[in-house]
Amino acid sequence: MDIRAYLKENKAYVDKALERYFSGRSWPYPICDAMYYSIKAGGKRIRPILAIASCEACGGDRELVMPAAIAIEMIHTFSLIHDDLPAMDNDDLRRGVPTNHKVFGEAMAILAGDALLSEAFYCLASFLMNSNITPLLALEIIGDIASATGPSGMVGGQVLDMKSEGQEIGLDELKKIHTYKTGRLITVSVTTGAKCAGAKPHEVSLLLDYGNAIGLAFQIADDILDIEGSEEEIGKPVGSDIKKQKATFPAILGIERSRELASSLIEEAVDLASHFGQKGWALVELARYIIERKN
Repeated sequence: MDIRAYLKENKAYVDKALERYFSGRSWPYPICDAMYYSIKAGGKRIRPILAIASCEACGGDRELVMPAAIAIEMIHTFSLIHDDLPAMDNDDLRRGVPTNHKVFGEAMAILAGDALLSEAFYCLASFLMNSNITPLLALEIIGDIASATGPSGMVGGQVLDMKSEGQEIGLDELKKIHTYKTGRLITVSVTTGAKCAGAKPHEVSLLLDYGNAIGLAFQIADDILDIEGSEEEIGKPVGSDIKKQKATFPAILGIERSRELASSLIEEAVDLASHFGQKGWALVELARYIIERKN
């Protein structure tokens, strides 16, 4: 089966779901415009697609997980808006277009990020209250996503990343940074898909390990692209990590050893996904895609 066709089809499906969600909202102007500006800027939709693929691997279909999947994409987008702010990475481009604060101003960009985060949990809670998922499992999923987003997840990883700028750190510390900053939201995308499909505990455990492996590999691939990619491919200036003196895998290990580590993690992920047989084919191919991608 063709993973690129799968990605294209499901990206379009996620995009349409997001468009429906934001259409006709009566929120104060221009907050909806600022929120949707960064949502519609594109991106690969890897996190919601991973949620779909894991749901399918556990016997469900994408309708079961779509509201949770778009909620996770809102959280991811909130993090990008805030990362780009002058107080943090101070980036002018994201996904090939001006960053949110360059279009709407810093204050509105902060509010747009805040609004996307809170709206994500409203979307998630509304869906789970009206689904066939038990209240206990619904609370568990909400807790999982909150933990992956906050100080023990993405936000905590951003703090560690900022503290490490200009510092010499070891490989273990770098892995910790990116397990939090990048990995945990990727991992929770996978486990959320499984739980929405009613996965058994051992299946969730396998997918937790799968998510951890591809989450770290994803960051290594990003670090390499920041050196070897083009601005057209990655949608922002190349070499920004070096200019900001960020700790990266190539800086610590070199390019070749970084590739070897990413390949090892992907082999581990493929082995884990193979336990799901034919239903897990998309998880297998998504793992391989992560280190072959150009953006």
